[in-house]
Amino acid sequence: MFDDIDPRSPTPLYEQIAARVRLAVAAGDLEPGQSLPSVRGLARELRVNPATVVQAYRDLASDGFVEVRHGQGTFIQEVPSFLRDEERTAHASGMVRKLLQDAARLGIGVDELTQAFRAETGAEILE
Repeated sequence: MFDDIDPRSPTPLYEQIAARVRLAVAAGDLEPGQSLPSVRGLARELRVNPATVVQAYRDLASDGFVEVRHGQGTFIQEVPSFLRDEERTAHASGMVRKLLQDAARLGIGVDELTQAFRAETGAEILE
């Protein structure tokens, strides 16, 4: 889940960590009651300061994705379906934004992307 945390990214590490957990919850990869790695364990695994993981877990708790039980750990909470849907939609938008940025750098226009999308998926895109 945390394989693609990028210390060179302009996005702070704690935001990257929290985003991975949110996406895993939205995708159903993490279920209510499952525990997340300990702060020290995840910090060691990612080679980051434990305070970075603490901040990620605090953000997740304030957004209702996890519950921090002092002395026991951090656990996934039951997340309403609308929050999971919002997270998936936000992630999809980010994927499209990145695709468009990459395409613009390469000089690939929307028409070429549309053709490529159709070729890869066989899907019709409304124009």
